[in-house]
Amino acid sequence: MASILILNANIVNEGLISQGDVYINNHRIEKIGSNLSHYQADQIIDAAGRFLMPGMIDSHVHFREPGLTYKGTLASESRASIAGGITSVLDMPNTVPYVLTEEDIIGKKALAQGQCWTNYAFYLGASNNNLETIKALHPNLACGIKILTGSSQHNQVVDDPDRLALIFQHAPILVAMHCEDMPTILENEESYRSIYGDTIPMELHPLIRSEDACYKSSSMVVGLARSLKTRLHVLQLSTAKELELFDVGSSTDKRITADTCTHYLQFSSEDYALRGALLKCDPAIKTSADRAALIQGLLEGRIDSISSGHAPHTLSEKNEPSYFNIPSGFPSTQHALPSLLEGFHEGLFSLEHIVDKTSHTVAQLFQIQERGFIREGYWADLILVDISKPWIAEHSNSYYHCGWTAHFGMEFRSTIDATIVNGTLVWYEGAFMPTVAPGTALEFTRS
Repeated sequence: MASILILNANIVNEGLISQGDVYINNHRIEKIGSNLSHYQADQIIDAAGRFLMPGMIDSHVHFREPGLTYKGTLASESRASIAGGITSVLDMPNTVPYVLTEEDIIGKKALAQGQCWTNYAFYLGASNNNLETIKALHPNLACGIKILTGSSQHNQVVDDPDRLALIFQHAPILVAMHCEDMPTILENEESYRSIYGDTIPMELHPLIRSEDACYKSSSMVVGLARSLKTRLHVLQLSTAKELELFDVGSSTDKRITADTCTHYLQFSSEDYALRGALLKCDPAIKTSADRAALIQGLLEGRIDSISSGHAPHTLSEKNEPSYFNIPSGFPSTQHALPSLLEGFHEGLFSLEHIVDKTSHTVAQLFQIQERGFIREGYWADLILVDISKPWIAEHSNSYYHCGWTAHFGMEFRSTIDATIVNGTLVWYEGAFMPTVAPGTALEFTRS
């Protein structure tokens, strides 16, 4: 295995930025120091003052395999991810078949081996019928248990309160939840259908998938989790109102934590006018005031982590004339971290804060073994960022299988210059390196 020596880097790690060198050998970080130029290595990278960070651990992706590979594959979407500085992903169960058994997870791991450019782990999906599977789940097999209370795919919704309480009571690992109240959403849909028929304007999506629908669901599940002492992680916060449900403080001291996605921090309801159905996602992107509140929630520590919510669909699906036939979600792993780095340029987030919310905290919340930090002995999952190299996102320079991006026409002021996964240089200065996919299954530090 090739060794790599990175010289003259600004190392962003554990709340500090320090100048130094990093030597990588046998997949891991062997040495961090101030002058390692005498080390012999197969590859030498002069960082020349660029920023060396742990790769992003994306805790919310839909890579679509098996069963939906016309939208994306484990290979294609992980390849796009490394171009965006993501080195590990936690993949959702919304595939065909839906991941409801240990055998399903084992099958997805087998598919990922040798295909994934990133490291990977998979959620077990919850349903109204697989409580016994959840009870018996080995704590190190899945990254978490995913529950939907609001989904356009109604057969995946856990809508029985007693069943939800049983899952909360018996889940052996973290429960991750998408919170929207389906009765509220269905009522809103019918109200607007009576006015517009099937061609509801996309600007009304955040009024259908409304603040009330989000809060009604998230307040219910947070209350239930508090009473049962469940380890709960609420996904995709999109509203200011929901922030009151979550405590300020260190993520490691909480049993109830929260996540938001990069698109809720970048876009607002004003962007539907230009980007239309390409921005349709669940929960909906809401107002600029909600966006500002989510940013403040991150700074205060009410929101603990940031993910991409990557969920690709084909352009033909997004161009359906009926609002009700347009699927929710869009591809985002290639653009998630660059869009978050825009917050650094705007003075909203420090680089240390970005690394904490996308790497350190995610590794801690999910108890991922020896990743998410730049530490000697840890796996070498690293990225090199140039904060002074702008580029413009277009459909033509996106690497998603679906071939488009909701970020079209947007300028990013930072570039991911290098991505290293398990000690293998896979992306360098705008090009994929000629190597096999080095991703491996994540391991966890759970008893």
